[in-house]
Amino acid sequence: MELLCPAGNLTALRAAVDNGADTVYIGFRDVTNARQFPGLNFTPEQAARGVTYAHERGVRVHVAVNSYVQAGGWAQWQQSIDQAARIGADAVIVADLGLLEYTAEQWPQLGCHLSVQASATTPEALDFYRRRYGVTRAVLPRVLSIQQVEALAGETDVELEVFGFGSLCVMAEGRCLLSSYATGESPNTVGACSPAWAVQWQERPEGREVRLGGLLIDRFAPEEPAGYPTICKGRYEVEGELEHAFETPTSLETAELLPRLRRAGIHAVKIEGRQRSPAYVGKVTRIWRQLMDRLPATEAAEGGYTPDPAQVSALQAFSEGRTTTLGPYERNWQ
Repeated sequence: MELLCPAGNLTALRAAVDNGADTVYIGFRDVTNARQFPGLNFTPEQAARGVTYAHERGVRVHVAVNSYVQAGGWAQWQQSIDQAARIGADAVIVADLGLLEYTAEQWPQLGCHLSVQASATTPEALDFYRRRYGVTRAVLPRVLSIQQVEALAGETDVELEVFGFGSLCVMAEGRCLLSSYATGESPNTVGACSPAWAVQWQERPEGREVRLGGLLIDRFAPEEPAGYPTICKGRYEVEGELEHAFETPTSLETAELLPRLRRAGIHAVKIEGRQRSPAYVGKVTRIWRQLMDRLPATEAAEGGYTPDPAQVSALQAFSEGRTTTLGPYERNWQ
């Protein structure tokens, strides 16, 4: 299986490549990708340098053009597809139907992968994208159980890519009604669930407060770690109790499922985190490279496989809330 790792800048790309990624995925510095934060992502020149660095070391590069085209913005999204092709990227990751058609018609030699934002979860949907737009791979949403993933893999000729580690989302892959309510924007429209302009930090006697679009979404004690604020992971008073009403900060971690994913024919395991630091990318990539290299060479030898406890423990240090979960993969009743 292919290890697919994130890069939010050139330093992170080098960290992913140098620590064992088979493929790195990036985005341009604009609204055409779903991780648009200040100081993040690539100019076309930087992306070209990144592709050269990766290709010289036998590593592929995918470019995420995975937000949906907004009214009056076609030229900008089209330009991102053109730029990805011109810098020599191996594939683009796309959700918008118009962009899928444009890629197929104008750049047929460029790999076309269906973004997780498209939420394709049936053989019929995957076959449609393959026949109509030449899609060769689909990124599966993080809402399927492992049984559903296995069943889907057995019924499609499209390569499948699944998330193996990183943040989870309570919404349907970026269709964030919560952030839209607070800011009027969402990852699918402008590339960020908490756009920087809407985030406000204030030091108060009660603690460090963070607001999004003017709404108080969390308050932290002086020594308490505070991550990037999102409404879904905020704390709210519910019936007199202060709690994470929508989602407790935790990270998806699927090392124990690697044998099943390989048996199912999953083509790539994806690490979430283009918004993360180069140090994070390098360390997490190295751990996952070791986990995947430790898989027995044959299915027959998988018998008592368990991931290295030390490596799994090390991953927890990079998890939201310092906890991990199998998330929707673990639904034993299905």
